[in-house]
Amino acid sequence: MDSLKKLLFIYNPNAGRGVVKNQLSGIIETFCGAGYEVTVCPTFKAGDARDIVIEKADRHDRIICCGGDGTLNEVTNGLMALENKVPCGYIPAGTVNDFARSFGLPQNMIEAAGVAACGEVFMSDIGELNGRCFDYVAAFGALADVSYETNQNIKNVIGRLAYFLEGVKRLASIRKYSIHIEADGEIINDDVIYGMITNSFSVGGILSMSDEKVVLDDGKLEALFIKAPKNLIELQSVINALVSGDTSCKHFYYRHIENIKIVCYEEICWSLDGEFGGAFTETDIKTHCRCIPFIRQNQSPAKI
Repeated sequence: MDSLKKLLFIYNPNAGRGVVKNQLSGIIETFCGAGYEVTVCPTFKAGDARDIVIEKADRHDRIICCGGDGTLNEVTNGLMALENKVPCGYIPAGTVNDFARSFGLPQNMIEAAGVAACGEVFMSDIGELNGRCFDYVAAFGALADVSYETNQNIKNVIGRLAYFLEGVKRLASIRKYSIHIEADGEIINDDVIYGMITNSFSVGGILSMSDEKVVLDDGKLEALFIKAPKNLIELQSVINALVSGDTSCKHFYYRHIENIKIVCYEEICWSLDGEFGGAFTETDIKTHCRCIPFIRQNQSPAKI
């Protein structure tokens, strides 16, 4: 009898409403039914998921993590530290789960476990900000810290609505950043209230990217900066564009980029995949093209 494939299962027991605790048996049975010998590793504090990947990944055929986008971010940073990157599946258990939405992963945890165990490998682009990698977004400004500063108890009770309510509250006290941008040879100097570099179709449950040019494995990230509104009419135009996903709004700078440098005289606090990512006056962001083997739903064969 052939030896079983080895699967490393990393989960955050506190993600979202802690629902993973009630789903563990079904999830592990799904993995075993797919022919895996499973090693289970819960996380207890920030950084655990990354450390577990670095220590154990090379002895397994597949990694599957269950938690919020922050847990997945730690797993990605662990994989980026390795020469041989093990395929990685994801079971969303957070509040918004932007990454799962972009990859079309099931919200039902048992169904997502099935995809993670039996799906196909998709080589995804990854961003890197000053040495730390992110799966789907690096952001600063008016809405960027909504995710990591929204109270966890509120998230657990009202879910995605918590992010929206917190975001609206922040718009009442907007802060401007005078920044210098160098992006693939283009130079921009302006006052902005928000900036994000993303490889995703939605961010924080608030922003939606409807541009059909957004591709998750094209070696480019999407950069969006919102100019500081001069009056309430311009602010309303910005809000309308955010709600509709209209990236052509005249109050936006929107670019497809490979590399970007952002300089500001004051420190900018960044959010990476919904968690605090550091404060910097100079920020260098680059794209790693098709470097992480994520697992997604099996795609239909192309017609010839």
